[in-house]
Amino acid sequence: MVENKKSYTYNNCELDIYETHTAVQNISLKFDDFAFIGMIRGKKDLRIANKTEKFEYLPGESLIMLPGEEMIIDFPEADTTPSQCIALSIDSNFIKSTVDYLNGNFPKIDTASEWKFSDECFYLFNSPSLSSATNNILRIAVENNSAKDFMTDLALKELLIRIMQTQARKFFEMNYLHYKDVNRFAAIIAYIKNNIREKISVDALAKQAYMSKSNFFRAFKQEFGISPNHFILQERIVKAKSLLQNQLPVCEAAYQAGFSDANYFIKAFKEVEGITPKHFQRDVLLKKG
Repeated sequence: MVENKKSYTYNNCELDIYETHTAVQNISLKFDDFAFIGMIRGKKDLRIANKTEKFEYLPGESLIMLPGEEMIIDFPEADTTPSQCIALSIDSNFIKSTVDYLNGNFPKIDTASEWKFSDECFYLFNSPSLSSATNNILRIAVENNSAKDFMTDLALKELLIRIMQTQARKFFEMNYLHYKDVNRFAAIIAYIKNNIREKISVDALAKQAYMSKSNFFRAFKQEFGISPNHFILQERIVKAKSLLQNQLPVCEAAYQAGFSDANYFIKAFKEVEGITPKHFQRDVLLKKG
């Protein structure tokens, strides 16, 4: 099945890069350690045993696999489009020591929160920071450097932080309604979603969180890895995509998503999605047709 596999072993992790060129089904894969799986090219259909139904796994998406969990994988298009992915297995003691160090030396500004991994949020869309941290490990792997183990440990720590921040964001996006009355970040996300068409300032969000503006800004970025303004922009893009899928004109979708300027909306949309709103809408129509 795997026509090409490259492995790089370090003190606290093992990095495997897989390429699959043959269409096969029902391949079982397990990891003894915590594993971060990233899709680079091609497509897989997979399910996690006793956890999920089968779903498409595409480039730009990542999975967190716990020790002993089993993936059942199909490669439906590998004959024509080879599949490539990375699997980074990380020593559990290294993870624990990193999390303990962060909580002991860099505690969250919001004292109700702490650095931790979520068993629930195992399926992630790659943020720019998460992609950058992953690419950094890949870069170190192919370098000829005598300090590779030391450099890899530093890169691993960054990746672990980015994973925890990405998981925290996904957790609150999924559960903000349940926690909005008891958690300030859930309340902030609820406020942003409920007021997405309005002008939302960091001052207003800080008041909602009962924090000073500077503390709120730092706490938000520490929790989610992005600034409040960047989060608001991404929420507006998500709203706009939903409206465009329902065939609203571009200018109307921009207005209803909280953009006061259509030209800025088009520019921001292209920066986030890589295509213009009109192109996105046309692609949706082609898929439906």
